[in-house]
Amino acid sequence: MTDLAFSDLDLADSLLKGLQRLGFTHCTPIQADALPIALEGRDVAGQGRTGTGKTAAFLLATMNRLLNEKSPRGKLRALILAPTRELAIQIHKDAVVIGKETGLRLGLAYGGVDYEKQRKQIQDGVDILIGTPGRIIDYFKQHVFTLKYLEVFVLDEADRMFDLGFIKDVRFLLRRMPDRELRQCMLFSATLSYRVTELAYEHMNDPVMVRVEADKKTADEVTQTVYYPANEEKIRLLLGLLKRMNPERTMVFVNTKYAAERVSDYLTANGFHNAMLSGDVRQTKRQRLMQDFHEG
Repeated sequence: MTDLAFSDLDLADSLLKGLQRLGFTHCTPIQADALPIALEGRDVAGQGRTGTGKTAAFLLATMNRLLNEKSPRGKLRALILAPTRELAIQIHKDAVVIGKETGLRLGLAYGGVDYEKQRKQIQDGVDILIGTPGRIIDYFKQHVFTLKYLEVFVLDEADRMFDLGFIKDVRFLLRRMPDRELRQCMLFSATLSYRVTELAYEHMNDPVMVRVEADKKTADEVTQTVYYPANEEKIRLLLGLLKRMNPERTMVFVNTKYAAERVSDYLTANGFHNAMLSGDVRQTKRQRLMQDFHEG
């Protein structure tokens, strides 16, 4: 944490109440660097890894602007794009808590579930729409909402947008927004690579670059260890590590669905309760599994 308190910033009282409910009193480094700039209405391109507090930074700046502007309520005035459904859901959860006292209406749009429910919610009117590029563009092309009144655009995890092939969709939306002089844009990324900064300078209005621990990509609490087993030794090594370390929660990543099924079978056979996620798992089940994992 830094010495900068949220109460020292020009934030609406309703937002300060939301922060108090969360127990947040002081800014993290990226919040301390980005928030004063963003609250002035300037564009920000920030580098920050997961867990730095960047989500709260752009939510606070977005909501504060909308509260201060005398624009019609219920019109889409802020769009927040995330590369994955899980991240969009998490941003929306944070927005609900932070913005509980503001009266701003929130919308959530992502693929795989609740198509008509999401569509109706947006049609009924939202101030802030959070979602993934594919579903957002789907609704936009059907004229479910308009970008005419957009005041704030946020692109979270911009580097992942490139990695997952969504950058054409992002550019599609950017080119249909009000001119960059008429809207505020905030971009956050784990790395401000050449392609990310190029996107920033192309579509943002003289963005201020904010870098926090630019040369440190791993959290202080994380210890990294590398093993080099032969393929036939990997399962034995994994089981041995789990038995020795006895962790409360573990995530194991593999590169194919077949490998996931194989690892899951071995874990089950050795008494390790587990669940498997792959691309063809339904979104409702995916969310339930992630919630179960989160709750232990």
